[in-house]
Amino acid sequence: MSTAMSTAASAERVLIFDTTLRDGEQCPGATMTLEEKLAVAEMLDTMGVDIIEAGFPIASNGDFEAVAEIARRSKSAVIAGLARAIPADIARAGEAVKFAKRGRIHTFVSTSPIHLAHQMRKTEDEVLEIILKTVAQARDLVEDVEWSAMDATRTPIDYLCRCVEAAIRVGATTINLPDTVGYATPEEYRAMFRAVRERVPNADKAVFSVHCHNDLGLAVANSLAGIEGGARQIECTINGIGERAGNAALEEIVMAIKTRADVLPYATGIDTTQLVRASKLVAGATHFPVQYNKAIVGRNAFAHESGIHQDGMLKNQTTYEIMTPESVGVHKTSLVMGKHSGRAAFRSKLDDMGYRLSDNQFQDAFERFKALADRKKHVYDEDIEALVDENLATAHDRIRLVSLTVVAGTRGPQRATMKLAIEDRIVTEEVDGNGPVDAVFNAIQALVPHEAALELYDVHAVTGGSDAQAEVSVRLRQDDRIVTARGADPDTLVASAKAYLAALNKLMAGASRLHAQHAQHAAAE
Repeated sequence: MSTAMSTAASAERVLIFDTTLRDGEQCPGATMTLEEKLAVAEMLDTMGVDIIEAGFPIASNGDFEAVAEIARRSKSAVIAGLARAIPADIARAGEAVKFAKRGRIHTFVSTSPIHLAHQMRKTEDEVLEIILKTVAQARDLVEDVEWSAMDATRTPIDYLCRCVEAAIRVGATTINLPDTVGYATPEEYRAMFRAVRERVPNADKAVFSVHCHNDLGLAVANSLAGIEGGARQIECTINGIGERAGNAALEEIVMAIKTRADVLPYATGIDTTQLVRASKLVAGATHFPVQYNKAIVGRNAFAHESGIHQDGMLKNQTTYEIMTPESVGVHKTSLVMGKHSGRAAFRSKLDDMGYRLSDNQFQDAFERFKALADRKKHVYDEDIEALVDENLATAHDRIRLVSLTVVAGTRGPQRATMKLAIEDRIVTEEVDGNGPVDAVFNAIQALVPHEAALELYDVHAVTGGSDAQAEVSVRLRQDDRIVTARGADPDTLVASAKAYLAALNKLMAGASRLHAQHAQHAAAE
């Protein structure tokens, strides 16, 4: 028997728990609409994610509805809802996940001295009592209960073992020991799991899980170390998005296990050929662009510019590539579409790229594609992705750009004439600015008065060439709300207007949801 075959035969199954829709969405500005969450959840389910943490049901009515709808639509993945160790949270999570074929309540409580003293303001014994009561409550609602010790890596091992033993005793089936603040090193994290599993008498009755943050850039390394320490579930996110520096990246973990089976004798159920598509879907939904040199899914991950590297690649790909582009869903040929392409070819291209659009969405996307093809010599896959992702993200926007004309040059002031469709009204304004972009944004301010502050304005080309589409990212802050959005167009100023309006639409949608929730609470009282 070959080494590869024997390794595969002896590989232990590791569960992939994706928290893009919960922990990932907590990244400032990464809020997704219901439609975007459903699209991401469907992608995760299709690619073989074992557990999808769909949200935090108690956080808002919108979060509850999103978790419930994802639960209804799930085909094979377990759908989890997060809950603090509070009875109302757990009851709400149980209500949301009951629609799933397999539902899970994921409840957590802090265990480290610093959290107990400054956040919980509880004693160790009081927290133990909370664990016993809330895990038991969750187990009465569902058979699958996960318990997390928040800030486990800064918790004394004796107390951590007491908490784990108590949680398993009253019904926890998965025990998560997270590196909540990204403080651990791989050796420390590996040793913690080994110690807990050896010292807790009922440890064999639960699956242990890792959940690592990337504050020191060690999230993936720590996750793999935790698996070596006996954990068999990895919590991660697409593109590594999440609070602060983010979480362990799903694509990096899965490909590390697949590529280095010689030293990581584990297996996942992930279809790796869908990794790049999942990355682009999440980047489009959250409006967080993927850095070019990002491992596995970055634009440069399979690009070679150095003469030495190019020479080696021409002689044998394995000289500088440890995995094939096809293994993660990168297609070598992207230039196949143009203005003469018809509906059938365009639909086939969308299918190849992983898009599943309704008839109305397809028609709208096709019309945009034809308009783009008339303006560009060549339409690349990246152009189509930018076009379709923007179309999906703005499908329900209240404010839409109808037309924009900008007068610019060395002699100012620059002037923008903008026409917007605001629900059923068409409004027009002509405004000056200190530069063309400032004029465009001033026109939006005049047509849609608001108090949001512009925190980020970023422009890059989707593809090469002087006729490349510009992709603009805009981040707005209003009070304590931050939203990020993107827009794409061959005209940089049009792309800028689209991005700003997309962010403004997100702010307005969030304000409307908040107003509706306040009205419901007032009515209830």
